[in-house]
Amino acid sequence: LVAPCSIRTMGEIASGVTSSLLTRAADVALKERRRVVLMVRETPLHMGHLRNMVAVTEMGAIVAPPVPAFYAKPESLEAVVTQSVARALDLFDLALPETHRWTES
Repeated sequence: LVAPCSIRTMGEIASGVTSSLLTRAADVALKERRRVVLMVRETPLHMGHLRNMVAVTEMGAIVAPPVPAFYAKPESLEAVVTQSVARALDLFDLALPETHRWTES
């Protein structure tokens, strides 16, 4: 889990550059077909950013921007952050005890 993931870090991962421990760890995880989640935090995006998102996705990573989910009706900033963290952890089949998955009903 790379959170937050800068555009630069995502670009290095997309191109296979391993100039830091973080990008090396992501590179090895992708090579070993392990789950890699990038919480890309920057906007607006231009075509180069989008191409890097496609590249890391094709390599097996999951791009999951920390976008607030207002359908959950958060009552505080902490609730917004907790919800983003819970969504990221859910991608690893982990759950926070105080959060619940959204289900249609």
